[in-house]
Amino acid sequence: MHAPVLLVIAHGSRDPRHAATVHALTARARSLRPGLRVETGFLDFNAPSVPRVLERLHALSTSGDSGAPGAEEVVALPLLLTRAFHAKTDIPSVLREAGARLPRLRIRQAGVLGPSPLLHSALEQRLYEAGLTAADKRSTGLVLASAGSTDPEAIAVIAEIARELRHTGWCAVRPAFASANAPGGFPRTGDAVRALRAEGVDRVAVAPYVIAPGRLPDRIVAGAAEAGADVLSEVLGASPALARLLLARYDEARAARALPLSA
Repeated sequence: MHAPVLLVIAHGSRDPRHAATVHALTARARSLRPGLRVETGFLDFNAPSVPRVLERLHALSTSGDSGAPGAEEVVALPLLLTRAFHAKTDIPSVLREAGARLPRLRIRQAGVLGPSPLLHSALEQRLYEAGLTAADKRSTGLVLASAGSTDPEAIAVIAEIARELRHTGWCAVRPAFASANAPGGFPRTGDAVRALRAEGVDRVAVAPYVIAPGRLPDRIVAGAAEAGADVLSEVLGASPALARLLLARYDEARAARALPLSA
């Protein structure tokens, strides 16, 4: 019996850098586990769409070309850092609709990527690539800049990650959003940089807590530049730690006793 297919579900973007980064990340995950079938689907803007990928997998299972008889098992992994609207509503709806139409698929939704120590590793690796060293942390204030959300659970997760990072040696850590302030949310990137300066922090680094480039990550870059941040790291992208995290969430979903979405 072959392993379930890993279907990585990305949001999609009109910015071509987004899809290119997602494909690079899934290719890295594929290289870490030879023999595992890894597919990529998008909710919007990019092809292939999630329903189209699932239709193709269903056709393969029907024809027998998937390599094993019976239903095709699929682990659908949201390429998201927090549990917000897409993870709670959008993606489950798409998967349930597809499962109802495609009876030979057994689809299980994996958990979102965050929080995870592997994300901390990827974030710090990007900062080191931008020129910081581990010894710099004690004299550097860090702005953890995420895309933004109005979801209380997502906001709470970002706040907790900022607190955890503060205990890894940074002299201060402030969460920020790329989008406009939301109720109960955080300041924009530039405002967070200025707040650290006002507290007497001489060196400020901005770390985009996002996976791929696009409109909101570009706002993080613009905010960091406008406020005069000293260091700006790249998005998490196709980092080795993030690729390992995809596989970890896949394994967790396989081991879970929860019923598949299509059951």
